[in-house]
Amino acid sequence: MDLYGRDLITTQEWSKAELDVVLELAARMKRDRFSERWTKVLAHKTFFMFFYNPSVRTRQSFECAATELGGHAQFLVPETMRLKTATTAGETIEDAAKVMSRYACGIGIRILEDKVPYYGAGTELLREYAYWADVPVVNMADDRFHPFQGLADVMGWAEWFGGGPGRPDYTRLQGKKFVLTWAQGALARSWCSVQEALLIASRFGMHITIARPDGYDLDPEVIEWTRQNCQAWGTSLEITNDPVRCMDGAHIVYARNWMSPNAYQDGQFKKQEEIAKALSYQGWTLDAAKMARTDNAIFTHPMPVDRGNEVTDDVASGPNSVIYLVAENRLHVQKAVMALTMGNL
Repeated sequence: MDLYGRDLITTQEWSKAELDVVLELAARMKRDRFSERWTKVLAHKTFFMFFYNPSVRTRQSFECAATELGGHAQFLVPETMRLKTATTAGETIEDAAKVMSRYACGIGIRILEDKVPYYGAGTELLREYAYWADVPVVNMADDRFHPFQGLADVMGWAEWFGGGPGRPDYTRLQGKKFVLTWAQGALARSWCSVQEALLIASRFGMHITIARPDGYDLDPEVIEWTRQNCQAWGTSLEITNDPVRCMDGAHIVYARNWMSPNAYQDGQFKKQEEIAKALSYQGWTLDAAKMARTDNAIFTHPMPVDRGNEVTDDVASGPNSVIYLVAENRLHVQKAVMALTMGNL
């Protein structure tokens, strides 16, 4: 399957067969991480990492990925570039994308909720870069989607229920109950990671339950895509405002805070107001009592974990936590996508 030159904005836009190819290669790369078969895939090539927002795992994992493929990852921030904005003159996205395409084998962009004036503006920026660029543009997290996180998530879940690290069995996920629950928290998080988790879980045949307080609905388009994915498998989608009974019989529990649909007002992200509102809720922290209602479920989270608010320490660091397994998989799925879309594999 030829994926060379493809953009990756969200996993929903790639076929299930294409995702399978990526995940199979990621597992091979994980089992044989430093094999010489991978070390020249991006030989003498540079990958541009364009960060509107800082990160821990994203920068580290992409730099490691480029290095292990024999290439180089260059760190860029908009403050060091003369880019046109709504209030300043400078280089347009068309010009920047076309010039960057002459230098690099691919462009990754990370732009989250506090760097955009309204929900969806981050994805729009990525799509404009993808329109003008002549090299693949990949989403390192925007305000709607986080495809590499979704791929790392499902790989980790399939490893847990399959043959262990590097040996995922995706058929073991079919029919499992996946619970995505809102949690109180002090970070006012965007929707990108949780929405990508919904999309990827429903693409791999799981029953989906979303638990959230009234007023914390997610993107209607993403919910509809999730519903369609479930219909294709004959699985269910349930949405509830009960943070306890939703856990009954669960196999995978994903507890994370996310902002409300009213987070933007007059072109501004109201972060402190969102934090204050989220912390006012009671009963939405994932703890051992809730996990005891599950079918020996695993706890999953994209990190950073807001311990004590989103989840208690005994769950986050417990024997059924896959947070570090999933975090490790960011490296391997990113290597696989870069190799297939930008490399000579």
